[in-house]
Amino acid sequence: MAIEIKAPTFPESVADGTVASWHKQPGEACARDELLADIETDKVVLEIVAPADGILKEVIKAEGDTVLSQELIGIFEEGEGGVVQPATVDVAVAATQSAAVQSDGAAPLSPAARRMADEHGIDHGAVAGTGKGGRVTKEDVLNYVESGAGAAKPVSNAPAASVAKAPAPEAIAPVFGGDRVEKRVPMTRLRARIAERLVEAQQSAAMLTTFNEVNMKPIMDLRREYKDLFEKRHNVKMGFMSFFVKACVEALKRYPVANASIDGNDIVYHGYQDVGVAVSSDRGLVVPVLRNAEDMSLAEVELTIREFGEKAKEGKLSIEEMTGGTFTISNGGVFGSLLSTPILNPPQSAILGMHKIQERPMAVNGEVVVLPMMYLALSYDHRLLDGKEAVRFLVTVKELLEDPARMLLDV
Repeated sequence: MAIEIKAPTFPESVADGTVASWHKQPGEACARDELLADIETDKVVLEIVAPADGILKEVIKAEGDTVLSQELIGIFEEGEGGVVQPATVDVAVAATQSAAVQSDGAAPLSPAARRMADEHGIDHGAVAGTGKGGRVTKEDVLNYVESGAGAAKPVSNAPAASVAKAPAPEAIAPVFGGDRVEKRVPMTRLRARIAERLVEAQQSAAMLTTFNEVNMKPIMDLRREYKDLFEKRHNVKMGFMSFFVKACVEALKRYPVANASIDGNDIVYHGYQDVGVAVSSDRGLVVPVLRNAEDMSLAEVELTIREFGEKAKEGKLSIEEMTGGTFTISNGGVFGSLLSTPILNPPQSAILGMHKIQERPMAVNGEVVVLPMMYLALSYDHRLLDGKEAVRFLVTVKELLEDPARMLLDV
């Protein structure tokens, strides 16, 4: 029985997606729930799995194609998953599919590998495949190019089918020695969306940054005393981020304009604190959101952030987990940053930047004392926040961190 494979239903905030890769090719057997394809959106990568045991019969949307919500991308034939049957594929479609075997007997290429080979004018049969069944992957072509083996072949403007069959040209392009290898890769949708939002933030907001520094010794002493008991009780390590989240939540309550956003000519004040925590992943910077952070304990914050980090590494963060947010915290200190000016996450009006803890000589009661200090940076939209409010907000965060008991006592 033939089953239509469709793109998932995208949320309202996502207009379309791109077929990032097909993990199965026409004629390949699939087990139920086995991964068929990845669809990349502006925010996440969505996985398409096999609806039953059977065979992927036809690919409608090739890698790189744009798809809309619930659009047909392939045909699946339900049946015995262990038996591979040849697929009947239209010639025009076969030219774009990775399962198409070259007429000269060369190993099959994935669509991404085929495009890269054609861009570099590489003979499809010259690249050794390391994929399943000897399939040539994009990485195989990239390694072939970086090795210099494919650098001597000029790029042809002919169609892909013509490039595969064309004889090697007699004229050889010059090869430059040394480390002058270049490669061109398309920007992912996530990276393109990040770039778009960063430019939008700088062009649409009157952004300023104010700085302060915080003595981290009280929190470090607190962690040193209770970290073992905390981890035993809650099964998670006590980190610094949970203290910063709680301090920011308290400061947002005192200065609600820092938790507000602009919508046209209106200012929207949010009666809740949804704090986004910037997380670095292989695909780029993502900002999952701690919903109702004002109701979360330190342990709940740490557990949720740990879960976000694991999902980010695996590419499993959902669109819902990264949508919204009224305030953002970015921790460049984990990479060694001493000072920076974070960029706003629209439509939010403020973002706090954390940095590395550095021991510095400080004057305390007329004496020089070496203390573990951290620079804090608050970037804010001057259309909403005046300098006085922004500075007071950051000072409040500093005071709460330097005396954590104030968060418990609400003073």
